Parts: sequence; structure tokens; C-alpha cells
Amino acid sequence: MLLLPSAADGQGTAITHALTSASTLCQVEPVGRWFEAFVKRRNRNASASFQELEDKKELSEESEDEELQLEEFPMLKTLDPKDWKNQDHYAVLGLGHVRYKATQRQIKAAHKAMVLKHHPDKRKAAGEPIKEGDNDYFTCITKEEWSNKKNVPKLGDMNSSFEDVDAFYSFWYNFDSWREFSYLDEEEKEKAECRDERRWIEKQNRATRAQRKKEEMNRIRTLVDNAYSCDPRIKKFKEEEKAKKEAEKKAKAEAKRKEQEAKEKQRQAELEAARLAKEKEEEEVRQQALLAKKEKDIQKKAIKKERQKLRNSCKTWNHFSDNEAERVKMMEEVEKLCDRLELASLQCLNETLTSSTKEVGKAALEKQIEEINEQIRKEKEEAEARMRQASKNAEKSTGGSGNGSKNWSEDDLQLLIKAVNLFPAGTNSRWEVIANYMNIHSSSGVKRTAKDVIGKAKSLQKLDPHQKDDINKKAFDKFKKEHGVVPQADNATPSERFEGPCTDFTPWTTEEQKLLEQALKTYPVNTPERWEKIAEAVPGRTKKDCMKRYKELVEMVKAKKAAQEQVLNASRAKK
Repeated sequence: MLLLPSAADGQGTAITHALTSASTLCQVEPVGRWFEAFVKRRNRNASASFQELEDKKELSEESEDEELQLEEFPMLKTLDPKDWKNQDHYAVLGLGHVRYKATQRQIKAAHKAMVLKHHPDKRKAAGEPIKEGDNDYFTCITKEEWSNKKNVPKLGDMNSSFEDVDAFYSFWYNFDSWREFSYLDEEEKEKAECRDERRWIEKQNRATRAQRKKEEMNRIRTLVDNAYSCDPRIKKFKEEEKAKKEAEKKAKAEAKRKEQEAKEKQRQAELEAARLAKEKEEEEVRQQALLAKKEKDIQKKAIKKERQKLRNSCKTWNHFSDNEAERVKMMEEVEKLCDRLELASLQCLNETLTSSTKEVGKAALEKQIEEINEQIRKEKEEAEARMRQASKNAEKSTGGSGNGSKNWSEDDLQLLIKAVNLFPAGTNSRWEVIANYMNIHSSSGVKRTAKDVIGKAKSLQKLDPHQKDDINKKAFDKFKKEHGVVPQADNATPSERFEGPCTDFTPWTTEEQKLLEQALKTYPVNTPERWEKIAEAVPGRTKKDCMKRYKELVEMVKAKKAAQEQVLNASRAKK
């Protein structure tokens, strides 16, 4: 039952009754199909003319269905219901004259009309005999099957959009055929003799139908695949998609390139700013260094001026003494003051000397000399204390035991230095060879081990330069006592390999050593007047000097070989 809404305000119709009595006004609401049509138009915002067109369309369709004349199939009642697979379905529905041109509405209308006309109940009521089960010809009408797929998309043309083409191929890729191939069954279950045979026949028929349905779907899918691969629109869409992706890729690469350029530009700007800041800082440091240098130069000039002034002042007073020795001593003390005093002290001292008498100036100068000497003495004591402490630490670090780590005399130290130079790094079992060399040539009689030698060598390396100078000075004093003459050393540097105490007055230089070795190779033993020729090849050396040097070299080589043999023998004895 359709309940129509009430009329809106102002849409009622007023009817006036002209009666004998006075006129009255009544509210009348519209009803019926005309009001229903009005409500539809109002809800759809459609005009009356649009509604009239729709109504005409429906009426035309109905009239077409009414005008469609169904042709009665004369052989319908004689059809075998079991052979419905081979029947003409259009003829059964009365559409033999229309066939494939029939619309869905016409097919449905024809099917409905035929069912109503030939229904078994209606025919039975009319007194017509009816066959039981599926043996009646009505089964031929009911066996008609219809596709459930509707609104099949059109193929379109070259101007169709991607959505239309995709919808067309999506429909056919997802197409599900309504054909179930039952009409091709090889076995009929009605011919079965028992229930089990009927079930087996149904099972076989289902499997056969499924296989045929699968083959049919593969055939359709192959057809769709071929159409899809040959469709020029698909190629065009793919090219457009590819071009779009390429454009997006290029745009992305361009954006990334611009971003990298921006970052690189920013980095370059930061580097440039850092470079400018660094240059500015370096310039400030350079300016400060220049100012410091200028101040230092000014201070140096001032100190130099004050030192010269101090010397002149002392020279003016004849260094405060008439004795020559005292004047020389005073000159040394004045030079010491010039080296040790700072600018302010020099200025103060010069002011005192220039503005006072000789006695006052002498007293001030002597006072300053005493302070400087006291300072020098304290520094010397501190240096000696540091050297002693370093020597103790070195002895403790070596961890030697017995006489091997103690009682290193000056001769032993000189012998150790000579052995270290004689057997350089790379010598096989170097420290054992050095220890044996010292045990052979040492006059103290103390037996040294390789461990003692290594410890003492390390302690000598850690010594301060002052202590090394003291050792060299003592060795030089010992040389003067033994020979009584100070050797006149030239500017050439002696060979490191032949450092140490030597018996000649003048040390052999590296160049002289090379010339001697070359001359020994040039003039073998059987050469007449060999040593005279060798002396001529070494400028500044006599025949006696060359022979003496040769003997020293022979002794060194023999000692080295003997030490190495002792080490080898000792190692073999241990094995």
C-alpha cells in the first residue's frame, strides 16, 4: 500500500460551493496517480514535460511488447523432453521469426507468455492429459537458460578513454560463461538402473562439464589475450604511461639535481665563509706576530743598546781596577751580566752607573754580579741533581744484579761507546758480541752480560747533553794525559764507525778513510812500493800513518770475528 505524503502548506485546493446557503471554503488534498506523478517530479526536480517523455517511453516499450506477435511452434507438443539439448530455443519461445534480434525484454515476455499458456496446472484444469515428471513437453520450455551477465561494455574506438577500454577488457577477463554444457552429457541418469549408477553418472557428467567449462574459459581467455596484445589503443596507453613515468622520473631527477646543486652551493658558501674567517683569523694572527716581532725587535735593540751602554760605562771607569787580571775578570763578569740581565735590570744598573760615583757604581755592579753568580750556581746544582736522579732511575729500570749493573768506570763507558760504534745495528747477536768484546778488552775485570750492556746503553741514551759533554771532556782529558799533546782536529767529521780513542794525533776523517780503503783495493800486496803509492793517494797522510791505520783496522776486524765466534760457541754449548 502506497502512503502518499500530505500536501505542503499553500498547495491545497480551495473549492467554493454555491448553495442556497452562504458560501463555505473547504480544503481538498490531491490524490491518485496524478498526485503521485507530481510528487515524483518534485523530488527529482523534473519538469512535467520530462515526465511525459518518460511515460511515453514506457508506453512505447509496452506497446512494442504487445505488438510482438509470438509464432506458435506447431511441433512443440511433439518434442521429446529428453532431447531438449538439440531443440531450437527461439522456436520454442515463439521467436523463430526474430531470433538473435530479439531484445531481453522480448525474450522474457515470450518466456512468461509460454509458461502461462502451457503450464501443466492450467492444461490439467482444461482437461488435457498431463505426463508425469520430466516427460511432459513443458520441460522443453523450462530448460531455457539465461545469462546473468548484463550491461556488456562496448569495444569502443580509437578515441575511447582508458577507463572504457579497461572496463571492456576487465569484463572479458572476469567473464563467467553461463554455459554449463549439460546438453553434451554422454550419459543420461534416467537410463540408470539403480541409485548408485545414477550417482556415478552424475559424477561423471559433472567432471566432464567442468572440463569443458575450463576449456571454454581458456578459449575465451586466449581470444581476449590476443585482442589485448594487438589492440593499438593498449599500445598507445602503454606508451603514454611510459612517457608519463619517464617525465616523472626526469622531474624527480631534476628536482634531486636542483636539491644537490642547492646543497653544493650552500656547502661552497659555508666553505667560502670558513675560508674567509680562517684568512681573517690568520691575518689577525699574522698582524699580532708582526706586532710581537716589532716589539721584540724594539726590545732587542733596547737590550743591545743597554748592554753597549753598560760596557762603555765599565770601560769609562777602567773596569774599576788597575790590575790587568782583575780587569779581564771584570770584563768576563760584565759579559755575563749582559747575557743574563733583562732590559729593566740593565736600565736600572746603567742609570746607577751614570748618576753615581765610581765607588757606588762599583758596589752596585759587584752586587749584581754576586746575584747572577748565585743564580748560576743554583741552576748548576739543580742540573746535577737531575742528572743523578736520571742515572739512578736508569739503573733501577735495567734491573741488573751483581757487579754487572754497578761500578761502570770511565774506561768501561768509553769501551762501551767504542763497541757500540764498532758493532752497529744489524750485527748478528749484537749485544752478546759487545758484551764479549768488553769482557776481553776491559781492564776492570768485571764480567758484563748482554743484559747489563743493554741497560747501560739505554741509560746513556737517556743522559742529558751536559752529562754527555762531561763524559767526552773526561775522555779528552785522559787523552791529553796519555799523549801530552793536544791533537789539531780539522773541520772534517770523523767516521762514526771508527769513533773512540785512537793513537794518532789527528783523527781520520770519513773522506780519508774512503780514500785509504780504495787505495788498498787499487794496490794489492804484491805491488812494488805499495805503501808509498797508498800514501800518495791519501792527501795529508804519510806512509807511517797509513800503515798504522791499516793495523788498527785489522785488529778491529779480528776482535769482531773473535767476539762473534765466542757467541756462536756459547750458543752451541747451550744446545
